[in-house]
Amino acid sequence: MSQLYKIEVMDEIQDLVFDKKPYQSLTKGIEISVWPEYVDGKRTALGEIFIWAYQVRIENRNKFSLKLISRYWRIIDEFGELQEVKGEGVVGEQPVILANQSYQYSSGVHLRCPSGIMSGYYKMKNLENDDEFEVEIPTFSLDVPEIKNILN
Repeated sequence: MSQLYKIEVMDEIQDLVFDKKPYQSLTKGIEISVWPEYVDGKRTALGEIFIWAYQVRIENRNKFSLKLISRYWRIIDEFGELQEVKGEGVVGEQPVILANQSYQYSSGVHLRCPSGIMSGYYKMKNLENDDEFEVEIPTFSLDVPEIKNILN
């Protein structure tokens, strides 16, 4: 797949995603909005996988700047299988989010079944006083639109 095609596909997904109501949470003046979107299902040698893209906007409503230090994701599929993902920053960055500004990024996840949920938190650092704290990422549903599920 060419790089130009990938960019066009992501632009189309963004247009579709932002028309929908986001999953949201607010922690200590930081609003997290998430827009998940089912992308595709693929057959592999290991079985079928289902792929979602998601957009995240982190809005800093505080009077101080902050830095996103790390992330933690808890992903549970419809069979109850748990995946935990943690690491520094997001998509290779540890962004600084100025007071009353926002940061946005896109990422993706795949499951071996057509339904699941994701939740987690970001560890943030207040750049005014160096305090570190956790910011909740809202729990959101991963569902294949064509498949009726009973989990979510």
